[in-house]
Amino acid sequence: MASKSNIKTSNKKEKRLESIKKAHSKKNTFTTTMEDYLEVISELVELKGYASPTDISNYMNVRPPSVTKMLRRLDADGYLKYTKYQGLKLTAKGTSIANDIRQKHSDLLDFFEIIGVDSSAANKDVEGIEHHMNPKTMKQLRKFTTFLKSNPNLLLSFDRANL
Repeated sequence: MASKSNIKTSNKKEKRLESIKKAHSKKNTFTTTMEDYLEVISELVELKGYASPTDISNYMNVRPPSVTKMLRRLDADGYLKYTKYQGLKLTAKGTSIANDIRQKHSDLLDFFEIIGVDSSAANKDVEGIEHHMNPKTMKQLRKFTTFLKSNPNLLLSFDRANL
């Protein structure tokens, strides 16, 4: 006869497997790579006033033909307007996604900074996390970060030396 502990462990594992299955079964026509392109384009436009395929290629470390292919896809899906040799412009839809990713990036960096994660490690981690965070989770993380910032005495009891 199985013990209660084994049954609980088994149930937790089954729930975890179902969670993984659900996460991977969702059809996601919008990819993290597409989000990265929109984020880079938005940053370049803010920095330089425009984003060229060459700049995008350099910042994303991909070959120019790959950039052209993705720009055409983003154009066809309504995230930007792209005309070869004439430049590109994010649409409202593309700008919204770029801004959302930028906000997630900033919020995650704030949180990691508060808990004492080195900025280099934090930036690397954020690039892997920002695309996968549920908006509700981000909202709660943002609220928690704001709470911690407004209650610095709580952070004094947090032992950063043991990280």
